[in-house]
Amino acid sequence: MTAFLLRRVAQMVVVLWGAITLSFALVHLVPGDPVRIMLGGGSGETAASASPEQEAALRSQLGLDQPLLLQYLGFLRRVLTGDLGQSYSTGQPVTASIGAGLGSTVQLGGTAILAAVLLGLLFALAGVLLPGRAVRSVVQSVTVLGVAVPSFWLAVVLIQVFSFTLGWFPAFGSNGVQSLVLPALTLALVTAGTIAQLLTRGLTDALGEPYADTARSKGLGRSRIVLGHALRNASIPVLTMVGMMVGGILSGAVIVETVYGRPGIGRLFVEGVRAHDFPLIQALIILTGGLFVVVTLLVDLAYRWVDPRIRTGVPA
Repeated sequence: MTAFLLRRVAQMVVVLWGAITLSFALVHLVPGDPVRIMLGGGSGETAASASPEQEAALRSQLGLDQPLLLQYLGFLRRVLTGDLGQSYSTGQPVTASIGAGLGSTVQLGGTAILAAVLLGLLFALAGVLLPGRAVRSVVQSVTVLGVAVPSFWLAVVLIQVFSFTLGWFPAFGSNGVQSLVLPALTLALVTAGTIAQLLTRGLTDALGEPYADTARSKGLGRSRIVLGHALRNASIPVLTMVGMMVGGILSGAVIVETVYGRPGIGRLFVEGVRAHDFPLIQALIILTGGLFVVVTLLVDLAYRWVDPRIRTGVPA
């Protein structure tokens, strides 16, 4: 286990270094002068009216008045010390801006992941345990909708039905648990269909394995075989999907937080892009990379807990 953790930590460091390097390169890959872009979109009135002193001050603040290598080394040093710079659009430290929205996105993402797993598990179990092949086929067909429906369209439908028509949940804002329901469902339903399909396929394959035949010969019913034996073996692809959901939630939060008017990382990213706030965008890229490596490590650890063969190195 120690060797495994050391190897995974080394891989995490490499991935984080890649994310940091990518965020640094962002400023230099955009067409035009990044300083003039930040001052007013490159050709806007603000950029045209900015004094040379303002441009020089911003260039010095971003470290763009130094050779490229020194810029990169200085950027690495600031990242390692937690100094991600100052947001140009808000005037606050980038860490403060992210900290203000991170809690809301974590709350939304955690709720969405939990709801997606529960809904996917429910539909998968229904798809293999309900009596009658026709009924199971209908349940399995419903899960395709979750894969095919765009999140922005689903958000509009949920608002129209549950907010404007039924009045059960608020359409906008982030006040209380009720305002979390519709945004979390928007993110969860899109992924729950994929989870249900993966788990249904895994359960179906597991029920054809020799250990399932042995359980049947001992008189165990279908539900006991599924819940007691097949479910654990079929859950490994779902763990992979849950890990991938982090990226889906971060990208989906851009749409969901904008549609529902919620503060968070997704909405902050939209505002940063709109304002050409490069320090904020760079910090969000690094944050995304950090979340990915942490979640990937947790998923790998979960693999080793679910399937002892992975932990011991015994071939499947």
